[in-house]
Amino acid sequence: MPAPVPVEFCFLSALQASGRWTLCIPDVRGSRGSLSSHNARRQPLFFMETVPDTLYCSFVEITPPSRPPPPVVGKVTHHSIELYWDLEKKMKRQGPQEQWFRFSIEEEDPKMHTYGIIYTGYATKHVVEGLEPRTLYRFRLKVTSPSGEYQYSPVVMVSTTREPISSEHFHRAVNVNDEELLIRILQGGNVKVDVPNKFGFTALMVAAQKGYTRLVKILVSNGTDVNVKNGSGKDSLMLACYAGHLDVVKYLRRHGASWETRDLGGCTALHWAADGGHCGVIEWMIKDGCEVDAVDAGSGWTPLMRVSAISGDQQVASLLIEAGADVNVKDKDGKTPLMVAVLNNHEELVQLLLDKGADASVKNEFGKGVLEMARVFDRQNVVFLLEERKKKEMLMKSSAC
Repeated sequence: MPAPVPVEFCFLSALQASGRWTLCIPDVRGSRGSLSSHNARRQPLFFMETVPDTLYCSFVEITPPSRPPPPVVGKVTHHSIELYWDLEKKMKRQGPQEQWFRFSIEEEDPKMHTYGIIYTGYATKHVVEGLEPRTLYRFRLKVTSPSGEYQYSPVVMVSTTREPISSEHFHRAVNVNDEELLIRILQGGNVKVDVPNKFGFTALMVAAQKGYTRLVKILVSNGTDVNVKNGSGKDSLMLACYAGHLDVVKYLRRHGASWETRDLGGCTALHWAADGGHCGVIEWMIKDGCEVDAVDAGSGWTPLMRVSAISGDQQVASLLIEAGADVNVKDKDGKTPLMVAVLNNHEELVQLLLDKGADASVKNEFGKGVLEMARVFDRQNVVFLLEERKKKEMLMKSSAC
């Protein structure tokens, strides 16, 4: 066979974007090559060499990829799905990266029923993240050849898992008074019963404050500590007393809650009950042995002093006084409940305190009495009340003489 002669003109270019190949074939008679176009999807392409009396053709066939299998589902959580594909056995990676097969993962939009690309590249695994729990998703794999040919895999459907039970679910169940959910979470054993929420409150504190007696009983029966404190030193008993939930107060007392406990400010449960103004709770607390003249660590205030400073509630003050609260007790600045009531313009409480034996002649550490305080702070009604009271006392003394 005669030896081949050099090719006069031969040129091949790949147009990857369109998937078409252009081949220039020299004329066997030695004239300028003619231009031919072939669709790589329909026909094989070939190189040609011209030799005397003989035409040799060397075929280089580009086979479009067959339909790939759907991506394999790996690890699935409540917020992510792992997908992977292994086509390496059929599609060896040789040469530069632009000659490799490219992969894309597409996700279906359930409303539009169209697919959008969520990953494209040369990897064989992708983790889809940021998903919703217990939701069905549809994915397909797109495989693109170096020449631009592509095929889609069948669709794979995957559902994310249920969101795992966490302390957030636990506290949510208590907040919405969901007894069934609370029991289910506790039976699962995945959450510690005394774990605090983001505000530092345990589930028992929240249930006690809201008056959810059944939830309180469930939590206590599951081992919660009734004496746990939050960041400010308050326990569940204090919160229940302040909110006025007598059933919860009684239950907590039966299960070890103490009247002696104090918050960071030195206040007892009775201080907080006095602030809340719930007479039924206060009356029961006193009968149960709660100390009525406990002094806080800040100003040295008793529960009666707090009533004089905050609410001016006559009923609460009467309960405390009848239980033995000292109407002439002094705080760290030498102020009495009467002085504090005057400063806060609680006129009716001033009258009650005077009726219950409060001494209007007492001076504070600066030598000021209640009448002078009332005048300085322009408490006109209180000034009138005190002056009238003083006149009556003087008349009584005169009559006695």
